[in-house]
Amino acid sequence: MDRKRWMLAALLTGQFMVNIDVAIVNVAGPAIRDGLRTSGGELQFVISGYTLAYAMLLITGARLGDTRGYKRMFLLGLAGFTLASLACGVAPAATALIIARVVQGAAGAVMVPQVLSGIQLHFSGAARARAQGLLVLTMSGGAVAGQVFGGVLVSANLLGLTWRPIFLINVPVGVALLVIGLRCLPADQPSRGRRLDLGGVVALSAAVLLAIVPLVAGREAGWPVWTWVSLAASVPMMATFVLWQRRVASRGGYPLLNLHVVARPMVSWTLGALAAATGTYFAMLFVLALYLQQGLGRSPLYSGLALVSWVAAFGIAGPLLPRLPAPVARHAATAAYVILAAAYLGIGISHASGAPLVALLGAGGFGLGTGFAAQLGRLTSGLPAAYAPDVSGLVNTTSQLSGVVGVAVFGTLYLGLADRPASAFAVVMSAFGVTSLVAAVMTYAAGRRAAPATGSPGAALLHADVTSPGRHTLHGR
Repeated sequence: MDRKRWMLAALLTGQFMVNIDVAIVNVAGPAIRDGLRTSGGELQFVISGYTLAYAMLLITGARLGDTRGYKRMFLLGLAGFTLASLACGVAPAATALIIARVVQGAAGAVMVPQVLSGIQLHFSGAARARAQGLLVLTMSGGAVAGQVFGGVLVSANLLGLTWRPIFLINVPVGVALLVIGLRCLPADQPSRGRRLDLGGVVALSAAVLLAIVPLVAGREAGWPVWTWVSLAASVPMMATFVLWQRRVASRGGYPLLNLHVVARPMVSWTLGALAAATGTYFAMLFVLALYLQQGLGRSPLYSGLALVSWVAAFGIAGPLLPRLPAPVARHAATAAYVILAAAYLGIGISHASGAPLVALLGAGGFGLGTGFAAQLGRLTSGLPAAYAPDVSGLVNTTSQLSGVVGVAVFGTLYLGLADRPASAFAVVMSAFGVTSLVAAVMTYAAGRRAAPATGSPGAALLHADVTSPGRHTLHGR
């Protein structure tokens, strides 16, 4: 049991390191600009280069774990992430920092998919539910901790290094994690001789790149023509990827992504709900920071600390779900997203600040955490373990893409009304509420298409599928 605890700690710490680095650089942006004398475009690539490489390669990273070994890919990704963090921390110029950030994001994309895959393969029943609850807390907590920790480190100016410690701190943590991972992660099964679908990697990477670049750069650039051309081009490129996957499968090959998994109504509705809900969360981090700091004149540290209640309530979902009776657990995600919508609407209508804001953020964190954990349990319990890499790649990629889309859409809406911060904040929070209600409807639709489960309380969401990993039969159609 102790070995499994150490294994879970290693996996979750790797996830936390990656998530915290997504947010921490936003806080350190002004210090990086002053320290390296970067242009606005260079600073944007320092921030977005990581996200681009990370989102583009997540599904590929998941499949590499399946074909080359989960332990091997986790440790390889962790080693690359640690070395890239060192390169970021000692970068002498903007160009070197941008390259190191891209490598850091790519290494994170190799490491992170192995976290959910490892949980799905090595935990079952209530233990899996608890592990997934902690994973959900880690994903949310990393983003908020990045804001708080980044502000503290940059303000402390340790040894006169200003922004560099935000990267250098990953080095000792990464080395310690490598030692723990080598000792505690289960050995990989012998290779089954499957080859990575390189054609699928190229097509999917191109489709994601064409979609992500304009969404990341478009708002600041004023949405020029090239952004819309790039977005439009991502559609036929994604169609090319789908056709290629079908061709590989029809020839008896091993496609990058199993399209039969995505085509299941339960899976497609669940992913849609996850995208809608998590998109509001990442956009809320962006909008709330602007409103508190620019609209209300609060400090960056205050805006980060205000979200502590969100993270604390988010973590309640893990231990709570396994204790729910099956009929209640079956509808937990739908009810949770309704709570999330109510919290957003309450914040927007009341223009909450101080204690009311903290309380409503806590309600929102509880809603998103419960909904996310319940839907994650539904996905992993409704599919055989053989599809762990598909589920891991899809969940992580959906989270990243929805976050970028959410910030682009809702961030543009807020900035367009920013001359009236209070009104802009109310409008965007109301839009978050409506989007969360859409997520609730989609979650309900997914639940109707999920196979009913039996057993102990909460089994409908938390028990693993009894199909053996070697079979490729999908249940619950």
